[in-house]
Amino acid sequence: MVVAAGAGLGLSLREGPGIDRVGWLAGCWEARSGSRTIEEQWSAPRGGTMLGTSRTLRSDTTVGWEMVLLRADSAGLAYEAHPSGQSGATFRSTEVSDSLVVFANPQHDFPQKVSYRRRADSLLARIEGTVNGRARAVDFPYARVACPGRGQ
Repeated sequence: MVVAAGAGLGLSLREGPGIDRVGWLAGCWEARSGSRTIEEQWSAPRGGTMLGTSRTLRSDTTVGWEMVLLRADSAGLAYEAHPSGQSGATFRSTEVSDSLVVFANPQHDFPQKVSYRRRADSLLARIEGTVNGRARAVDFPYARVACPGRGQ
């Protein structure tokens, strides 16, 4: 039963503050650069959560993936990232609007900040922070794409 499973994970299944404000993330996004393709997909906001998945391909080989639980609670939004080959980390929202969401975790190694900015029918994701005392930022410009497997 879904409610029991959610309760076992310690999740609140009630709608929390702010999750609808980032509903613009929902859908499928793609970034291409040379032989590298990054696919990112977000579920619609429901029950105070959104689920995100990402995979990075080089040619036809998956070289990385990430699963994200975006959840609302009384303190705002939490971005719980679970990337391939790394320990999970939680980032807390510092800014939430109808076109920008920023999450931060100053104790994390890299990145310390994750953001998404809506631009017409595209999305700019950005990770940033410090590595060995030097500032570093990486942008991921995504275009909206049709979600694979819909209606099949």
